[in-house]
Amino acid sequence: MTRRWLSVCLVSMGIAGSIANGASAQQQKVGAAPEASNMKLVGWSDLQARSAYQPTIHKQGSRFIAYVGHHGGTDDVPTPVNPMTGQPEPNGTSILDVTDAAHPKYLRHIPGAPGKYEDGGAQMVRVCDGAQLPKGDKNAVYMLRTYGGQAHEIWDVADPSSPKLVIRLDGLRDTHKNWWECDTGIAYLVGGAKDWRTKRMTQVYDLSDPAKPVHIRDFGLPGQEPGATGQVPTDLHGPISTGPQGNRVFFGYGTNKGGVIQIVDREKLLKGPPEPTPDNLRAPEVGRLLMSAWNGAHTVFPMLQMPIAEFANDKDGKTRDIVMIVDEAILNECNEPRQMIWFADISIETRPTMISSWTVPEASGHFCQRGGRFGAHSSNESMAPVFYKKIALIAWFNAGVRAIDVRDPYHPKEIGHFIPAITDKTDKRCVKVDGQDRCKTAIQTNNVETDERGYVYIVDRANTGMHILELGGEARQVAGLK
Repeated sequence: MTRRWLSVCLVSMGIAGSIANGASAQQQKVGAAPEASNMKLVGWSDLQARSAYQPTIHKQGSRFIAYVGHHGGTDDVPTPVNPMTGQPEPNGTSILDVTDAAHPKYLRHIPGAPGKYEDGGAQMVRVCDGAQLPKGDKNAVYMLRTYGGQAHEIWDVADPSSPKLVIRLDGLRDTHKNWWECDTGIAYLVGGAKDWRTKRMTQVYDLSDPAKPVHIRDFGLPGQEPGATGQVPTDLHGPISTGPQGNRVFFGYGTNKGGVIQIVDREKLLKGPPEPTPDNLRAPEVGRLLMSAWNGAHTVFPMLQMPIAEFANDKDGKTRDIVMIVDEAILNECNEPRQMIWFADISIETRPTMISSWTVPEASGHFCQRGGRFGAHSSNESMAPVFYKKIALIAWFNAGVRAIDVRDPYHPKEIGHFIPAITDKTDKRCVKVDGQDRCKTAIQTNNVETDERGYVYIVDRANTGMHILELGGEARQVAGLK
C-alpha cells in the first residue's frame, strides 16, 4: 500500500486527526498522515510538482475538467520537466480530467511565461463555453488566462488535450485575478495599463466574441489614473460580478494591508463615460468599506439575499446582503498581523457594516512554528447551489483548507478541515534569523474551488499538487449531500 493511500485510509477511519494532534507542534514530515475533520481525500495529482494558484472546474459535456493556473518558478527549484513531452517547461496551465475524482487524469500542460514568482507562469484561469457566450463559436470552449505579468490570453480548449491559442492581449504589467461573465461576455481583466499609477487596476472588455475583444474602459480608484498626483491608492486584487441580474461588481483592493471593498453599479460602469477622470471613476461607485491598515481584501465574495434565522420574526431585515472578505497572508511564520476572513452586512449599500470575523486558532496546530505562511488566502468562488450561502471553503496556507458554516454570517463556525501531507517535492519556506535563512517545509494550501457535485479542490503553492476532497459528518449534512 502506498503512503498516499495509507493516508486516505487513515483519514476515512478517523485516525489521522488523532495522530496529527499529538504532533501538531512539529514540522510536517513526508509520509505522515494528513490532518482532517469532516473532510477526506478522494484523489490527488502532483501537477508535475508546479506551484499552483487558481483552479477552475468546468463541466464540458459529460466530463469535468480542471484548469489549474500556476505561479512562476522559484530561485531554488529547477524548471520542471513535463513527462508528457520530456522537456523542461516554464510553469503555465495544467489541464486534468477529473470526471473520476478518485483518479484524475493529466491531459496537458500549456507552458506559461518564463520568469520567477508572479513575473512568470500563468496564474489565473477562467473558462466559458462558446455556446453560452453571445458571439462565441458554438463549438468552442474558451479559456482565459494570464501570461506571466505581461498579458492575457484566450485559448480554445474544446479538446482539452489539444488547446489552441485564439488571441493575446499584450503590453501590460502584473496581470492577475480576472472575472469573466459567461452569459454576457463582459470581462474584468486585472493588470497595469499604460500610464496608470498602480500596477493593478481593471480593464473592462467585451469578450462576447473572444476572437474580437472590445475594450470598454479602464477603471480604478480615483488617484490611480494617469496624471493624478498625491498618494496612490492600494492596488486592486480582484473583482467578482453578479452580472446584469444583480447589477453589481465587487472589487477588492489590497492583499494584506489597507484593504478597500468597493461596490459598483455594473450598468453605470459599462455605460458611463470611459475617460478615467476622477469624477468618471467615482460615478459608478455605490458603496465603499475601508479595512484596517493591518488587513487587505484578496477576495470579496457576495452572498446576497441571505435569510437569517435569528431575524425571521423581525419586521424588517429578515434577509441580508452579505459579502465575505478574505485577506491574504504574505509573510512566513506570522511575521505580520493575522490575515483572516470577515463578514460585512451591505444591505444598506452606502453604509457597509462589519458584523463578524473568523480565524483558525493558532494554538490548534502551533501554526506559527510550522513554517511557511499561516493565515487566510482565498475562498471558493463557485456559486453552485451545493455550497453557496451554506458553506465557504477557505484556503489557509499551512492550516490547509477550512470549511466554514456561513448560514449565520454573524456567527460563522468551522465544521471541517483538511491539511494535506507534504511530499518529497514540497518546497521549503524560509525566514531570516540573525541574518541567516531558517527554512522549514510545510503545506501551503493556496487556493480552493468546488464543483456542482460537491467535490472540493485545493492546490498547493509549495509544489505539493492538487488534492480532491469530499465532505463528511456535520459538513456534509449542512451542504445537504447524501
